[in-house]
Amino acid sequence: MAGDMSRYARQMILPRIGAAGQDRLSQAHVLIVGAGGLGVPALQYLAGAGVGRITLVDGDRIEETNLHRQPIYPMDAIGQPKATVAARIMAAMNPNIRIEAQTDWLDPANAPDLIAQADLVLDCADSFAVSLTLSDACRAARVPLIAASALAMSGYVAGCCGSAPSLRAIFPDLPTGGGTCATNGVMGPVVGMIGALQAQMAMGVLLDLPERPLGRLVSLDAATWRMGGFRFDGAPEPARPLPFIGQTQITEADLLIDLRSEAPPFRADARHVPPDDIAQLTPPAGCRVVLACRTGLRAHHAGQTLRRHWDGEIALLALPDA
Repeated sequence: MAGDMSRYARQMILPRIGAAGQDRLSQAHVLIVGAGGLGVPALQYLAGAGVGRITLVDGDRIEETNLHRQPIYPMDAIGQPKATVAARIMAAMNPNIRIEAQTDWLDPANAPDLIAQADLVLDCADSFAVSLTLSDACRAARVPLIAASALAMSGYVAGCCGSAPSLRAIFPDLPTGGGTCATNGVMGPVVGMIGALQAQMAMGVLLDLPERPLGRLVSLDAATWRMGGFRFDGAPEPARPLPFIGQTQITEADLLIDLRSEAPPFRADARHVPPDDIAQLTPPAGCRVVLACRTGLRAHHAGQTLRRHWDGEIALLALPDA
């Protein structure tokens, strides 16, 4: 046991941690969604710090284009599931903790059960749909969420939900388009710094540090060498947010609208409607309209347009790449 504790001696010497704090970390269960550029540093630091149980969820596989910002993965692991490889590497790094890998994608159908088992959630997926799905489910369960995003040479991390407002409260107005690492590029150290900040915020929550990570956003702009941030404790929640659903949650009574022009309708019973034509849509009374696109961003904006003249139930669906 003494050997195990010597691993954590340099953090236990801190007055705000000590033996009691280390015990809190060892008893904690953290859910990390995403084993990519954000998830890799967050996972490394939380596993190294002795967080007792970590569930890692990612349905993706390792690609060579990932490796500049996901440096734990070796070349001979290309093509293998990220979650499985990362969990194996972390278990070798710290055999005193429990790492569980799930190679499924997180969606609104499985999110509530995964979150219910965790003390804290890290959103490392850098996906619009996953971020809002986690925010909605964490807010409902009152589980803290450390959300983050990084692109090009900037990023942010925010302590949401639990006792703080949700991610929707911070960003009530969404952009009309969203870039990705594949389209806009990203520098590896930028993602690494944001992921490390997620781990630091997570430990602050688990250790109940007095500076209160929840309700705080920290930003990084590596192009100008600046960091910033603000508190958002009083940010109001949107009155009627448009929720995401998973494909398994579709019902026969739903009116399915596929907004994509780049792919055929995702189901035989789905109608293809361009986003510009949503204002002319008149759904039948009593149905739920499910708006689908690749990321969920077009669906969100189409739902806002539809809501201006139709007061029925609307749900959003993010689809796999065409």
